[in-house]
Amino acid sequence: MTNALKIFLPAIVSFIVGIILTPLATHYFYKYKMWRHTSRSKNIATSEIGGFAKIHDDKAEISTPRTGGMIIWISVILTIAIIWIIDTIFSNKLTNKLYFISRNQTLLPFFTLILASLVGLGDDFLQIFGRGKWSSDPIVLRYIKVGIILLLGTIIGYWFYIKLGVSDLYIPWYGFVHLGYLFIPFFIFIMLSLWSSSVIDGIDGLSGGVLASIFMSYTLIAYFNNQLDIAAFCAVITGGIMAFLWFNIPPARFYMGESGMIGLTVTLSVIAFMTNTVLLLPIIAFPLFITSLSNVIQMTSRKFRNGKKVFLFAPLHHHFEALGWPKYKVTMRYWIVGIMTSILGVIISFID
Repeated sequence: MTNALKIFLPAIVSFIVGIILTPLATHYFYKYKMWRHTSRSKNIATSEIGGFAKIHDDKAEISTPRTGGMIIWISVILTIAIIWIIDTIFSNKLTNKLYFISRNQTLLPFFTLILASLVGLGDDFLQIFGRGKWSSDPIVLRYIKVGIILLLGTIIGYWFYIKLGVSDLYIPWYGFVHLGYLFIPFFIFIMLSLWSSSVIDGIDGLSGGVLASIFMSYTLIAYFNNQLDIAAFCAVITGGIMAFLWFNIPPARFYMGESGMIGLTVTLSVIAFMTNTVLLLPIIAFPLFITSLSNVIQMTSRKFRNGKKVFLFAPLHHHFEALGWPKYKVTMRYWIVGIMTSILGVIISFID
C-alpha cells in the first residue's frame, strides 16, 4: 500500500500542479505571443505546398503558443519541491518514502529532463523571438540541434558507462550482451532515434496522449522491477502530461513544442536503459518509432526512386490526414494504438 502511495500520490500532485499552473502560464504565452511567426508551409517543397495547405492550419500555427511543454517539466519540478518541503518540515516514514529523488535511480533522468527541456526551450525561443532565417527553423538550426543531442548522448552515455558501470545490453529471453565501449555509441543512437520522433507533435493532443501512455507503461515496468523511485518519477511525468493534455485537446491552447518533445524523448531513452527495456522501445513507444520511420522511408524513397513517394505526406499522421481522416480521428486512433502497444510492451517485459 505504501509503495502504491509513493507512486500515485505524487502523480496526482503533479496533475493538480499542472492544472493550477496552466492558466497563469497561458496568460504569459499569449501576452508575449510565444508562437511561430513563420508557418512550416514556408519550408515545404513548392510541388507540395497546395496539398500541404489542405491538411495544415497555417492560421493556428502562427497564433498558438508552442511552449506548452514547459507545463510538464515545471509541474515535475514543483511536485518534487513540494514533496521535499513536506518531508523537510514533517519528516517521518511516510514523507521519507514519498521523496523519490535518489542518486542511484532518478537523479540522472531528472537532470536529463531539465537539461534537455532547456535545450528545447532555447530552440522554441529562437523560432518565436528570432529574426530572419532563425524564425523559420532553417537547416543550420537542425544541424545544431543534432549536434547538441549528440553531445548530450555522449555525456549521458559516458556517465552510464563510467560512473554507473553499465556496459551490457539486455536482450529479452536471452540475457545480457556485453558491449564494452560500444555501449556509448549505442546509447547515442537510441537517443537520436527517440529525439527524431518529436515530429509527432503535429496535431492537437497527439503527442501528449501517446507520451502519457508510454510513461505510464514505464511506471508499471519500474514498479514491478522494484525500481520504485523510477516508477514514481515516470508517474509524476505522466501527471504533468495529463495536465498538459487537459488543455491540449482540440482546439489546443498551446503546442508541446521542442521544450516538451526534446525533454521527454531524451529522458525516455535514459529510463529505457535504466529499466533494461531498450529493445522493447519499438513496441512500447511504437507510435513514436513508426512516425520517425515514416520520415526516413519517405526521404529514402524520394532520393533513390527519382522523387517517388511512399506516403502522401510524411510524417505518417499527415498521410492519414491526406487520406481524409479528420484530425481528431487520427489523434484518437494513435492514442488507442499507443495504449495497446504500451500494454503489450509491459507484458513482454515480465516474460523472462
